[in-house]
Formats: sequence, C-alpha cells, structure tokens
Amino acid sequence: MPVLKREQARNTGDPSGLPKLPVPPLQPTLDMYLKCTSHLIPEEQLKKTKVIVQKFGAPGGMGEFLQKKLLERSEHTANWVYDYWLEDMYLSNRLALPVNSSPVMVFPKQNFRSQSDTLRFAAHLISGVLEYKSLIDGRALPVDYASGQLAGTPLCMDQYNKVFTSYRLPGPKTDTLVAQKSTIMPEPEHIIVACKNQFFVLDVVINFRRLNEKDLYTQLERIRKMSDIEEERLPPIGLLTSDDRTQWAEARSVLIKDSTNRDSLDMIERCLCLVCLDEPSGTELTDTNRALLMLHGGGTDKNGGNRWYDKPMQFVIGADGSCGVVCEHSPFEGTVLVQCTEYLLRYMRGSPSKLVRAASMSELPAPRRLRWKCSPDIQTFLTASADKLQRLVKNLDMNVSKFTGYGKEFIKKQKMSPDAYVQVALQFTFYRCHGRLVPTYESASIRRFQEGRVDNIRSSTPEALAFVKAMANSSKITDVEKMELLWTAIKAQTNYTILAITGMAIDNHLLGLREIAKELKLEKPELFSDTTYATSIHFILSTSQVPTTEEMFCCYGPVVPNGYGACYNPQTDHIIFCVSSFRDSAETSSDLFVKTLEGCLKEMQDLCIKCNTEAKPADSTKRMDGTTKVMKNGSNS
Repeated sequence: MPVLKREQARNTGDPSGLPKLPVPPLQPTLDMYLKCTSHLIPEEQLKKTKVIVQKFGAPGGMGEFLQKKLLERSEHTANWVYDYWLEDMYLSNRLALPVNSSPVMVFPKQNFRSQSDTLRFAAHLISGVLEYKSLIDGRALPVDYASGQLAGTPLCMDQYNKVFTSYRLPGPKTDTLVAQKSTIMPEPEHIIVACKNQFFVLDVVINFRRLNEKDLYTQLERIRKMSDIEEERLPPIGLLTSDDRTQWAEARSVLIKDSTNRDSLDMIERCLCLVCLDEPSGTELTDTNRALLMLHGGGTDKNGGNRWYDKPMQFVIGADGSCGVVCEHSPFEGTVLVQCTEYLLRYMRGSPSKLVRAASMSELPAPRRLRWKCSPDIQTFLTASADKLQRLVKNLDMNVSKFTGYGKEFIKKQKMSPDAYVQVALQFTFYRCHGRLVPTYESASIRRFQEGRVDNIRSSTPEALAFVKAMANSSKITDVEKMELLWTAIKAQTNYTILAITGMAIDNHLLGLREIAKELKLEKPELFSDTTYATSIHFILSTSQVPTTEEMFCCYGPVVPNGYGACYNPQTDHIIFCVSSFRDSAETSSDLFVKTLEGCLKEMQDLCIKCNTEAKPADSTKRMDGTTKVMKNGSNS
C-alpha cells in the first residue's frame, strides 16, 4: 500500500517522501513586499521604505547574509520556518485563546428530547473519536491530496498525529506545545468530561479493553449524577484557561504548589480530548448564537467555565442541542479539524448507536472527579478571569449568514476560482465600508512540504484595488472595462495563491529573515523596525475558506482590535459567511459588513452575466434574489 511506503519513509530520515519547503530567493520577496504594501501606505512612507528595502537587499548587505544563514538552516531542519512560525503565530501570542485564537466548528442543531438523548449522542461521539484515534495510531488514515489550485499533490499528514496527543502549556513569555510520546505500554487512556464546571476522568480503556457505547453511556450517566451533588461542587477552575496566557501561566504556577492540583492538572494535560456537557443556554439557537456559544461558552453565567482551552479538541454537547468542537489551533490547521469532525458526523450517521447489553455498572470502576485546592490567591485569579471572559463575551460582534443568491457553481461557470472570487468580493466589501484597502491575511496550506503548515495569501492586491475603485466610480468606467479589471484581480489573486502553496510567498520568508537575525543576536534590521512592516502584519481583515461536505461551519474572532474575522464555506448554490468583529471598535460592524457583502456579490454577479465573455452564453445563470437568511435549527432555510 502506498500509505505504508510513505510511512516507512518517515522512519528513515525523510519523514514523508515529500520535498522540503524551499527558501524563496531574496530579491523577488523584496520586490513582492513593495508591491503588496505600496498602495496601502502614504506616499512619503513608501519613499522611505523603498530606500530601506534597497539597502537590505544590496549586494553584500544584511539581507544576503541572513538569506545565506536561512539556506544553511534549511539544510539541517525538516522545515526551516516551522519553529519560527509556530512561536510567532501562536506560542508567543499572549492573548486569551477563546475568540482570539481558537476556531470552532458548529454542528447542526440537535433535537435532544431528554437528558438520556444528550448522553446517548455523547457516547456515540466518543465511540467515533476512539475509532478515529485508532486509525491515526495505526497509520491507517488515507493520505490527503490537495484540492483547488494544483490539485492532486499528496499532503503531509504529520498534523493528525497531534490531534489527540498534544497540549498547549502556558508560559510567562511563551507557551510550549507539548506532545505526548507513546510508550511501549501506554497507561489506560482517558478523556476528561466537563459537566457543570466540574471535571471528571472517564477511562476509555479498562483492563486493555476499549469501552463500548453502552459502557460509555453508563459512565456518562454516573458523571451527570456526580455533577449534581451540590456539596461536592468545586470552583470553576476551567475559567483560568480562558484568560490571557501570561496570567494563566501565573495562576498555574500557584495551582501546582499543591499536590492535589498537580495530579488534576496532569490528568487533564494527558487526556485524549475533552467532552463538555453544557447546560441549556437559554438563548434562541440561531446560527449566530450557536457560533457565539461555541466560541466563548456564553460567559461565566452560562458555560464559559465548562472548558479547558489548552487541549486541542473539546467536543461541546449542549443539553439544548447546541453542539460543536472548540479547537486549540497551535497543533494543526482547519482542514485537519474538518476531516476529523466530518469523519465523526459520518460515523454517527452511518453506524447506528450500539447501546447493546454489555458490562453492568458494578463491573466498571466509577469515574473520578478531579479535586482542586483553591487558595485565596487562586480565588483572586478566578475572579479576574471571570471578569475578563465576561468583557470578551460582551465585546464580540458576530454575524453568521447564508448568502443564497448563488454559490460556487455560478462562479465556476464564469471560469473563475470560487476562492479567488470570494476574496475579491471581500476586498470590494471592505472598500465600500471603509473607503480603503488594508493588509489582508488568507491562510494557504503548505502541506505539500514536510511539516508544512500555512503561509499567507495577501489578497489586498493592487489589482483588487483597481477593480473596487472602478466599481465605486460607476459613471466614468464602462461595464466591459470593469469586467476586465475583475478578471485581472481574479488572476492576480490566483497567481499569489499558487506562489503561497508552492512555498514562494513572502510572509514566512520575511519572518525567517527577522527571526534568524534575532537568533544570531544581531541588531534588528531596519526593514523590520520600519512602520511599513508593522502595518503589513497588522491584519485588519483575517480570512479563511473552510469548505465542508457535512452540514456545519467554522468561525473565529478577529486577530486585531479594529479588525474582522471572515470565514466562508462555499457550497453549490449558497455561501456561508461567518463575520466577526469587536463592538468596542468604532471602525467595525459585522452586520454592516455582511449587508454590504451581499450587495457586492450581487453587483459582481450582474457584471459577470452582462460582460463575461469567458462564460459561454448557455452557461450564464439567471440571477436569483440573493437574500441572506440566518439558518435556524440546522436547516437550510
């Protein structure tokens, strides 16, 4: 089997039979840096930046020296940017994980009629998780292949190995991504069940036997009953993990002074995943509200403390039917999250719940409640964490909407890439809302290479600006000219995407040059202390295409205080958009952005129908009324 061949290669020095990530040549990166920023900064600043870039790239200059060092680093590492990127993107980021960093996958609303329905669903889901984990452990997952641009290339599978075995440990200045190495005789595996802000150890392997669904249901029922015992209830320690990373690291260092707390932390840090049994939220379960509940649990008065944000996978099962997954993002990308959750949804649909007679209750050891010793200092930390989470809950402005005017089928008939088209539409929308374009981040997978994660597609191209300006200046420019500008913008976006996925984009390269200078204890090159560089990495628009084949959607928060998070899921005849921003920014409004986006998508469709000579006349689609409706009850209404 080809999979085995690839895995055998993994053990002989070359992890996957995949090529190493190339180090791009220096001059094209510097030229592209100027091209990507020149139209986004004032003229005077641009003049200064051009001089700085020229000096950095001069023969015998600092740029050449650092480039040489990067090439040497590439010789000795599987992936020259991986550690730099992981630290910069995640581990050194001090912001709280909920909303700011952890994306969520929102499942269709479930219709639980009783508590036993909820626990049945949870037992079935855990069975699926154990099945999926056994595929990962047995290296039996089929290899992923690229879709979209340059489709068909095999992709690095390393990220899957971290789904159930890693943990993000908070640190005072930088976090650590801890990976459990499996031993010859692993301890009994366990998951942690969070219920009413209490944490319980659920062993899923007892006496070398994996618990079946009936056993799991029995144990979940016991946990539910244990969580109801008022006098046993302990403070919501999970709230500490929702705080900013330095604060949580400080609280953790106080917690571990006590051996009871150390034991509880150890059990959580080594578990496979969390299953969070949530209380009803008391809110109408629109798509937007379910997204909010997944992102932050609704705050301290709802399920905000029923989480442990450092663990990569938290499966949330709300008694009211609000379900999904919260993902700590540092070990793996959204595509891995999608593959895993789609497997689970298919598993639950395809394999009937197996609640058959099996071990009776007396044969199973009782699940164990994790105990905490809370000093006055810990109480103080908890109060502060609860307060900050409440502020975050109030601040997040979310809009999940379903654009039904058309979907990727119409765009493909225009002979355009759906992703490039939506990216241009997002630029058009931002320009219409704010009268300018801003540095934009679109994640691009570089899993074609060993240990590849992502690079950035800079979607606010000069070509996109020319198109959106033309659309705003309708009287002076003909539709035919606008169509030409749209095509140019789409082509520029597509070309940059190809650069990014083939390891030739600029963001990782610039990061590598910056970090290797720091590593060599050199003075920071002027290129990286220049205002333009700071502007270029302040991503006011942070975007990601997360397509799914199951009925669910992904969303996340903005990455800067005055920015938008825009995640989209293009389907055949509709597109789901999840737009987030912060209420305390006077510059942003998620509702206005979505409303404007609908209008821009309709204008682009009108233009294509009128003027796109690339699409055969027979292919052009009569425009439908593209109203946006928020899905309710997981239906397509």
